[in-house]
Amino acid sequence: MLFNSIHFLWFFPVAVLGFYLIHPKRIRYIWLLACSYYFYMAWNPRYALLMLASTAITYLGSLLIGGRTLSRAKPALRKVTLAIVIAANLAILVYFKYSNFLLDEMGELLSLAGVSMVLPTVDVILPVGISFYTFQALSYSIDVYRGEVQVERNFLKYALFVSFFPQLVAGPIERTSHLLSQIRTIERRKIDPKGMYHGLLLMLWGLFLKMVIADRIVVIVDTVFDRYYTYGGTALILAALAFAIQIYCDFSSYSTIAIGAAEVLGFSLMENFAAPYLAGSIKEFWSRWHISLSTWFRDYLYIPLGGSRCSKLRHYRNLMITFLVSGLWHGASLNFIVWGGIHGVLQIAENALAPVVSKINARLSVKTDCFSYKAARVVKTFVLVDLAWIFFRAPGLAVAVDYIRRIVLDFDPWALSQEVIYTLGLNRREVGVLFMALLVLFIADGLRYFKKQSIADALLNQNIPFQYICVTLLVLSIFIFGAYGPAFDAQAFIYFQF
Repeated sequence: MLFNSIHFLWFFPVAVLGFYLIHPKRIRYIWLLACSYYFYMAWNPRYALLMLASTAITYLGSLLIGGRTLSRAKPALRKVTLAIVIAANLAILVYFKYSNFLLDEMGELLSLAGVSMVLPTVDVILPVGISFYTFQALSYSIDVYRGEVQVERNFLKYALFVSFFPQLVAGPIERTSHLLSQIRTIERRKIDPKGMYHGLLLMLWGLFLKMVIADRIVVIVDTVFDRYYTYGGTALILAALAFAIQIYCDFSSYSTIAIGAAEVLGFSLMENFAAPYLAGSIKEFWSRWHISLSTWFRDYLYIPLGGSRCSKLRHYRNLMITFLVSGLWHGASLNFIVWGGIHGVLQIAENALAPVVSKINARLSVKTDCFSYKAARVVKTFVLVDLAWIFFRAPGLAVAVDYIRRIVLDFDPWALSQEVIYTLGLNRREVGVLFMALLVLFIADGLRYFKKQSIADALLNQNIPFQYICVTLLVLSIFIFGAYGPAFDAQAFIYFQF
């Protein structure tokens, strides 16, 4: 069920009303569980069984891991049980997400070895959000094993933790200690008018990001990337910039709506984006981009590998493994693995060159605390991130390399004077709307970066008339300038495919 659909427009009020009206309050979790499974089954009812299977495996395994018998008498069996739980969940994930990729790569290896063999393909549809709820369920089992959380014996409450509909299919990936603890005290969720208003503001802002910016700028992205070989370097650069904006607005819009929807229900979800394109380094970028996933990999992969508390070579190895796995998590393609590898190399380079850069700055008396230096670092980081995004968006590795090659060899800055922007799928009116919307986005990200406030927080600090004016303008912009109909080919959220 899409957040920007008529289906969700009536579903959400019903879910909220039912949640606050149902009595006794201690059974609210049953209502929310039913709503969450309905939300997921609106896409494909059969695949809800997969989510149920993942839930049951992690629930039963964690009961054994957290039970007194294994905890005290048989610690080795706890490790075996955890390994089985992880393997079973990853096996489901690999089958549905990576089976054809692995078969294709196996065929390539056999071909290189001189073996001619036609391997079968697996006819499966990738279940929406499988990577998200699998990781969330696994984090619970690992936390129980580590003794960081108590095992949940109520299966339905745990099932709600895995399937909580606001963040089910595209995050944020919640932690047990944060979300499950709120579910355990669900009867304490009270109607908070200010919190509900704040949540609705976030939902409204998310819809603006999705429908006014992301679903509009995707026209430029698809127009150029689908026939990149017919465009000059300037158009290719504009399309790469457009994709950076598209994926940010598309993904952050889902997280923002999810956080807002949860807040209306009295729940708190973790922040997932914090003005990432204003980061001054790759490391800072990853502390601001998809925070729930980057911290998941940090806590459950990077640190267990040894983190940074080891030799430099092992530290760099740990970084590369983490980023390569992160790339593979995003999709069954060499593109994503290379994209992750690029970020790993860039972060290693930053780390290794930091002492050299510090010495050069000191030798040249460079002022590192001034605006110009900080702005230069932001621009540098954004350019590197945007180059990596080309590998993420291109349909193949060869296309990504050729795309970058054409930017260099066919660079034609004079095309800007020929108003090339109006030849990429959007007319003058639509480009004007897009630039105005991007200005609003820039202001919002500036507030988040410099004032540590979301746009909803900033509005709540203003006088009531100003709030009403801004809310009215947001609503009107969504209805008037939102991307509707076949001309824009409005799409589902990008991260549904992951």
